[in-house]
Amino acid sequence: MGNVFSFSISEILSRCLDCMVAKIAYIRHLQHNLSDLQAEYQKLIEARNDVTRRVMIAEEQHEMKRLDQVQGWLSRVEAVGTEVEEIINDSSQEIERLCLGDYCSRNCISSYRFGKKVAEKLKYMATLRSEGDFKDVARRVLKDSVNEIPIDPKIVGMQTIFDKVWRCLGEEQVGIIGLHGTGGVGKTTLLTQINNNFCNERNDFDVVIWVVVSKDHKVEKIQEVIGEKIGLSSESWKTKSLLYKAQDLFKILSKKKFVLLLDDIWERVDLKDVGIPHPDPNNGSKIVFTTRSVEVCGHMEAHKHFRVEFLENKEAWNLFQSKVGEDTLNNHPDILELVNKICLRLKPTYMGNLTL
Repeated sequence: MGNVFSFSISEILSRCLDCMVAKIAYIRHLQHNLSDLQAEYQKLIEARNDVTRRVMIAEEQHEMKRLDQVQGWLSRVEAVGTEVEEIINDSSQEIERLCLGDYCSRNCISSYRFGKKVAEKLKYMATLRSEGDFKDVARRVLKDSVNEIPIDPKIVGMQTIFDKVWRCLGEEQVGIIGLHGTGGVGKTTLLTQINNNFCNERNDFDVVIWVVVSKDHKVEKIQEVIGEKIGLSSESWKTKSLLYKAQDLFKILSKKKFVLLLDDIWERVDLKDVGIPHPDPNNGSKIVFTTRSVEVCGHMEAHKHFRVEFLENKEAWNLFQSKVGEDTLNNHPDILELVNKICLRLKPTYMGNLTL
């Protein structure tokens, strides 16, 4: 029993001695730690300046947004800077209290607490500086994933083909879809319906991009419209060569699941030249385009293509009524007679006799 008691006493005394030595160490190393604190703070400021410079370049030249973790780190650096300045301002008073070769203090409790604060802050700043070694400081800012396009609320005769195209967008093996038909048949209206439906239906696409190509299409114009949508619209980027812009677009789009809607294609658009990754089952991206020529569907290597037809008789008449209005037709029967004559001349079996 005595041996156990003596061992306990000696253990307690040893722990007390260790505790006292640790506390004395905070006092003994105070001046050295203060010097290291100022040096570490200077390194931290330099790291902060480097990160801030990278953020400014990314935000101003590339229209990117700083990462939340970067902003959080900068805020912590600013906060610790205020604390370090307070420590440095109070340090002269604490140093004057040291005595016996800095092994003791005229106010041991005060010097111990201050020395511990300096040591802990020194360790924290070293950790904070290592956390500031960011690979990326900002990210591309995407606008709304899809922009809704104004469209006539009274659209008839396209539900069937719309449903077919929309189903194709969910098929893994279908990456490129062509919509072809004569001018004025409603291809752009159909493509607009597809675009707007992404606003209403849940989907896993990162971005839906609308580009009007037209007859005299230019690669540069297509690149700039796509770049605007995915955050590449600075003047410095626009002055790059077509090749470099294509590389930038390809790099960003390769990391996204996108839908590209190309309206009014007259000839093949070379996806590689623009910087568009080819849709496949791995990336899950889709391209839908409209064209007047079925041959263009082949040139674009469309996996599926659909012919957009004129409205059926009943649908065309319903559309005509909705546009003109029943009151107008009732008050002006000559309009109905004129329409009948026109339809019969165009196609004898087009509608037969139209009646309200």
